[in-house]
Amino acid sequence: MNQSFQELIKHKFPDLSRGQKKVAEFLINFMEKGSLYTAGQIGKEAGVSETTVIRLAYALGLNGFSDLQELMRKEWLASAESKEAASKPAADSTAEEKKPFSEWLSPVDEKELSQAVDALIKSDQVYIAGFRESHTAAYWLYYKMNQLRNHVLLSFPTGFLLETLCNLTSASTVVVFSLPRYTKEALEVAQQAKKQGAKVIAITDRRLSPVGQIADITLLAGTTEHILSLLALSQIVISSMQKRDEKTAGKRQEHLEKLYTEQGIFLE
Repeated sequence: MNQSFQELIKHKFPDLSRGQKKVAEFLINFMEKGSLYTAGQIGKEAGVSETTVIRLAYALGLNGFSDLQELMRKEWLASAESKEAASKPAADSTAEEKKPFSEWLSPVDEKELSQAVDALIKSDQVYIAGFRESHTAAYWLYYKMNQLRNHVLLSFPTGFLLETLCNLTSASTVVVFSLPRYTKEALEVAQQAKKQGAKVIAITDRRLSPVGQIADITLLAGTTEHILSLLALSQIVISSMQKRDEKTAGKRQEHLEKLYTEQGIFLE
């Protein structure tokens, strides 16, 4: 099987029963426990029967619970090794940037962060969508990203223009902020982007949130202080982009500084 455990769950999630969805959510959030616990222990933690846990394995197209656990164990071990490697000092490490925001951030998956940054740098255009409360963070990311690259667009606080989404291509990237209470606009933007072949990056609180289920890349924000967690994660993205594409970002910022000076934007 070529799909990872998380990809398999995401793909099959809409077709699972209510009880199986509860198990899937638990396993996604607590992969270490899922890798080590028995089916009965997992059922108890997820609030379902042992039978429901076993049935989930078959619903995912596996041969049984042992296959499900083996798939989970491999992914958990790979993730643990990746996090250990990422914690070591490196030239492009984001560890320093994360320190001030650690209380608001969920553990950031370094692989997905790297994929997101790569997409945001290479895309022909970036469309950032955030509605209602999430729009504050969306606007901040839009403003900061405009200092690093061109062709960055932003949704309205309560909606979006289909005329703008119509310009998305397979080389475009859409960033969608989506935290409870999840808005239908966020899901609609993501769905439209997928239809047009654009890459979707979800900044959300759960991998299996409505937008997380269809996103190509999911970056998890903490849930205690919603806006602060979104801003903290956005800062990590911006810092990583700046380091990854220092030459391009430097040229754009140099040009902006010249314009700021000519227009007398800043007093000092």
